[in-house]
Amino acid sequence: MSLLTRRRLLRRAALSASAAGAARTGLAGATAAGVAATTALGGCDSPPERRTDPEPDRGLRFPPNFGWGAATSAYQIEGAAKEDGRGESVWDTFSRTPGRTRNGDTGDVAADHYHRYAQDLDLMRDLGLRSYRFSISWPRIQADGSGRPNQRGLDFYRRIVDGLHERGIAPMATLFHWDLPQALQDDGGWENRDTAERFADYADAVFRALGERVPVWLTINEPKTVVQNGYLTGHHAPGHRDPAAAYLVAHHLQLAHGLAVQALRASGVPGRIGPALNLHPCYPADETAEAAAATRLHDGYENRLYLDSVFKGEYPRDVLADLGPDSRMVRGIRDGDLKIISSPVDLLAVQYYTPLYVTGSGDTIQKWPTSEAGWQQIYPEGLYDTLTRVTRDYGRVPITITENGLPCPDAPGPDGTIDDAGRVAFLRDHFAVAHRAIRDGVPLESYHVWSLMDNFEWNEGYEERWGLIYVDYPTQRRVFKRSAHWYRDVIRRNGL
Repeated sequence: MSLLTRRRLLRRAALSASAAGAARTGLAGATAAGVAATTALGGCDSPPERRTDPEPDRGLRFPPNFGWGAATSAYQIEGAAKEDGRGESVWDTFSRTPGRTRNGDTGDVAADHYHRYAQDLDLMRDLGLRSYRFSISWPRIQADGSGRPNQRGLDFYRRIVDGLHERGIAPMATLFHWDLPQALQDDGGWENRDTAERFADYADAVFRALGERVPVWLTINEPKTVVQNGYLTGHHAPGHRDPAAAYLVAHHLQLAHGLAVQALRASGVPGRIGPALNLHPCYPADETAEAAAATRLHDGYENRLYLDSVFKGEYPRDVLADLGPDSRMVRGIRDGDLKIISSPVDLLAVQYYTPLYVTGSGDTIQKWPTSEAGWQQIYPEGLYDTLTRVTRDYGRVPITITENGLPCPDAPGPDGTIDDAGRVAFLRDHFAVAHRAIRDGVPLESYHVWSLMDNFEWNEGYEERWGLIYVDYPTQRRVFKRSAHWYRDVIRRNGL
């Protein structure tokens, strides 16, 4: 990898929408016009609508049995970090290291879902969810990332799955949502090819334990975020700033995905499986040829690196050329790897939060108002472009949206209610765009709002609230926000 490429990768990561910590500093310079635009778009700073106003019926009905859902992840909600045989994860280590997270927050308790799961399942039922996307904690199943699975950990997830079925909610389980066992990190983590093999062993144990009770499996959650935030900017676990290692990690994460797909097929366990990718539509910031060329390469790193390897069995040539033949990633690709990575999948999980606008120099700029998360530009049309692009470029693979949402400055009012009008407006606009994508031929099956409840938001700790359900952390009391009541009505009438 050339010095120029190393510098370009670090700059891209620092300015990427994924690099939340780096982008947050840009909020201080937001113009008054930008703030006004946020209000006009229905962002979190918009004045609350009157709760007595009826929601107009737009007549936008989704397909029968559309999977309206919500999503969470293990480390962000479970807590119980040292109970029932759970081992330590990279996020335990990272969050307990001074200066790594806002206010020194950790996921040791989080939303205490491990002890309150039955109550939370009841809340999902009351919300009317048809699908629930959650993740399984690898260190809760294998404390050191290998060996005989921990029965107490498997039993916990079996109770979750059984409880969902009892309430008429379809389980959607993610195998890896960033909580790598620390013991594996100590042996090199995702830089070590053997970690992909260990992941396949772990996946096989989970498949055989939960079996037919889980209809949909997702392999790796947002490999791009692990690469960019964990190995380029360093503000996620494991906290490295190593461009040379970053894209070797990308390859091993993709390899782990393919090996898990093969493990499910070999187990004989029925069920559908696919990856969960956060896709950022990339647009030229201006009409110059330089911006168009830079945007194409940016899209290669943001999207095609992961999509092409899964659906075409190849990595983008422009990305490989940019990394260079001596890069650790290129040298780490072995014969047969891409055949494994492109093992046929049953669906694609898409996570959409923001667009990216790329200048001729390869930097990114802000075009739209942002949410409380300074990296997130509010642009619903980007979801339409992403969904239709996947269908156009990769065929009619079934799609599920597994994350979409935004943080709001939620706080109980004098009457104890939480009036998150901005979140309602955000979701309404994105649901409408998803409906249009379905009308235009996108095979979209389900939509999971991020997040079911407020939780530990990685390096931001508990400062950002993304949930439909408010969590009062000192008491662990749960309260439906306005958006939850609104979403329940959407689900009930299957549309807007």
